Amino acid sequence: MKKFDIRNIRVRKVNIDEIDDRMLLINLYATQALTLIIGIIWILFQRQNLLQVMAIPKQLEFLVWGVGLAAAVIVVDLLISRWVPEEAADDGGVNDRIFRTRPIWHIALISFVVAVCEELLFRGAIQHAIGPYWTSIVFAAIHVRYLRHWIPTGLVFSISYGLGWIYIQSGTLWAPIVAHFVIDFVMGMIIRFRREP
Repeated sequence: MKKFDIRNIRVRKVNIDEIDDRMLLINLYATQALTLIIGIIWILFQRQNLLQVMAIPKQLEFLVWGVGLAAAVIVVDLLISRWVPEEAADDGGVNDRIFRTRPIWHIALISFVVAVCEELLFRGAIQHAIGPYWTSIVFAAIHVRYLRHWIPTGLVFSISYGLGWIYIQSGTLWAPIVAHFVIDFVMGMIIRFRREP
């Protein structure tokens, strides 16, 4: 039997076009599972009650916060995409590859999984520890595919800060989860049904 040698592991930058669809989805869901696990562990180490953090409020006011922020973000994003050259907002084609050929139910599933996992970690755990400003810096930094251009980096930072703000205002994690879901779902649908010029 061949012995595993950690020194033989090679890391290299991979272009999105080199990854097949199956591997792209495995990568997406694996990173979200890792995000969820880290978020849960961090929340438990903070001695927060996970069930209380994830409790769905009886009042539906959180929907107004979530959908309101999502609508504002989508309008700003569409305005930016109308007047800013495409290369200045390029994410390397990742979003296009994720959403372009997916059925609607899968776009909704991806959007929901990403919203729950990322908001649990960033708003539920990290923001609890370091506040919305520094959380937004971390959030923007982990979205490395946007860091090549200042416009998408600034937009991701602003969206994250907005998610943190509505979390504070609404008092529930479900407001930023709803906002994150709606943003990702609508933008995914735009990518899915966009007509090429």
